[in-house]
Amino acid sequence: MSVPVSACEIPPLRIADFAIRSRLFVGTGKYLRDGQPDYELMRAALDASGCQVVTVAVRRERLYDPQGRSLLDFLDLRRYTILPNTAGCFTADDAVRAARLGRELLEGLDNPGARWVKLEVLGDRRTLLPDPVETLRAAEVLLKEGFIVLAYANDDPILCQRLKALGCASVMPLGSPIGSGQGILNPNNIRIILEQLKADDPEYPVIVDAGVGTASDVTLAMELGADGVLLNTGIAGAREPVRMARAMAAALEAGYHAFRAGRIPRKLYASASSPMEGRIAPVRP
Repeated sequence: MSVPVSACEIPPLRIADFAIRSRLFVGTGKYLRDGQPDYELMRAALDASGCQVVTVAVRRERLYDPQGRSLLDFLDLRRYTILPNTAGCFTADDAVRAARLGRELLEGLDNPGARWVKLEVLGDRRTLLPDPVETLRAAEVLLKEGFIVLAYANDDPILCQRLKALGCASVMPLGSPIGSGQGILNPNNIRIILEQLKADDPEYPVIVDAGVGTASDVTLAMELGADGVLLNTGIAGAREPVRMARAMAAALEAGYHAFRAGRIPRKLYASASSPMEGRIAPVRP
């Protein structure tokens, strides 16, 4: 039976009233050459990834490199939707302040990302794990102010349920600690989160964020049923970031289709691809 071409196309991801063509969200930090920001490398990697949404840490957006160049000078604001994030914030108050700054900045640049924020409130500087209490506090304030909130969270099903119940447009559970490259350490929790958040709304977007080290981590996230993946270090820290960006894009597509195609059950013993009946009888002397 032939499969229609449309069945093999990845539809846009819908978050609030956004329709996002690429389900790979890519960060803009950590692209370095000789210890200095390499914006040309960043731009080439973003292009290779095929992403539509790029994240920018609001607390760094006004900084310039030694040549007086700004990160935003290297982003085509007509091509990319900027997702301001509150990275580096450790309290709800700081995160709310950063979100407001991001909105003000992007409104001035006429970028559609001005209306939303990737909310990130960290608990401590060593693990960089989210602070669930401060995250909930910040989300409540930002939602009342009309932000479209994409909430970075621990892989905790209860916390993720509460963030959705508050009104967050997407919940983004971590695969493992930020920048660790450990991949998805607890796939069972991700499965539970997906099951619970999609129980009454199958289209509710759940995006795996943080800890991706290589392409197979992206594939696993999508095979679990995630709607997208957000990553930064896995590309920026690779030996060849542009090549890795291409690999991440291909991995996402493979995982998306594999989840929907349905993997075969795992079995303890072999199951022959060809039937055992009707074999040619062995020649006996």
